[in-house]
Amino acid sequence: MEYYVPMKHLHMLFAYLTALLFTLRLVLDALGKPGWRQTPLRFIPHINDTLLLVFALALLFVGPWQLFSHGWLALKIVLLFGYIGAGMVALKQTRPKGMRIGFAVLALALLAAIFHLATTKPMLFG
Repeated sequence: MEYYVPMKHLHMLFAYLTALLFTLRLVLDALGKPGWRQTPLRFIPHINDTLLLVFALALLFVGPWQLFSHGWLALKIVLLFGYIGAGMVALKQTRPKGMRIGFAVLALALLAAIFHLATTKPMLFG
């Protein structure tokens, strides 16, 4: 349990970086600068998200949370899959601009919901 707090802080750092990197890529696309796809910005988010997942799993092992007995955590994971899917469509250059904008808004809304669940840990489903 002594490792829980440092792991939680690292997980939070990677979560904030995920939001920042996703938003940065959306903004660069919106500004008509798709050149970021030929820079390290194309793979750095994947490394960050891998570390985010590693620390999330580590928190499950050392922390007091149980995946299916905490509704907020299960919902957070479901929303995560939605965020990933929406984010993939939002960043796909071959999709129509209107579709990309809609999915970008959806991805950001799902990300906000994930952050809300993580910070408030509401009692859900009983």
